[in-house]
Formats: sequence, C-alpha cells, structure tokens
Amino acid sequence: MVKDGEFVAIFNSIHRVMKAEKILKERSLPILLIPAPRALRADCGLAIRYGGADREAVEGVLSEFGLVPEEIFVREGGSYRRCDGPVGGSELS
Repeated sequence: MVKDGEFVAIFNSIHRVMKAEKILKERSLPILLIPAPRALRADCGLAIRYGGADREAVEGVLSEFGLVPEEIFVREGGSYRRCDGPVGGSELS
C-alpha cells in the first residue's frame, strides 16, 4: 500500500525495475519493490516505492546509473499526481 507523501517510480520493463531495485538496495536506500498500483499504467506490473525524504537520493542514484523511471508519481489525498520535476504534475485516481 502506498501512503500519502510516498513516491512510486514506474519503469518500462521488468529488467529495468529489477536492476533499479538491486542498485538502490546496494546503496542501502529505503525502497520497496511493489506491485504497480491499479490506478497507474505500468508495462511490467512492478514499481519502486520510496518516501519523500529519500526522493533526492533515490532519483539521483537512478539517474547516475541511467535508470531514469518512465514516470514518477506521488500519492496525495488518495490520488496519484505525476511528478514532472520538483513541482507540477497531473492527478490520477
């Protein structure tokens, strides 16, 4: 379950999400591999969940390894908002 304020990174393949999980866990970052929430479209069916306090570190490591997620969402008030950067996005229920 994704709580308000948590982020969900969606990848376009199972290979990429598994590689991202491995790298992030090797860096001891507090992430969790989860089934992609039904409200979000995910080709591989899996996603990575992480807290807002860890966003910069998680996304920095992913970028460093060329594993930029296809999309990133944050849970807010029971809906998901797409993150286009530090500010902005659109809402999905």
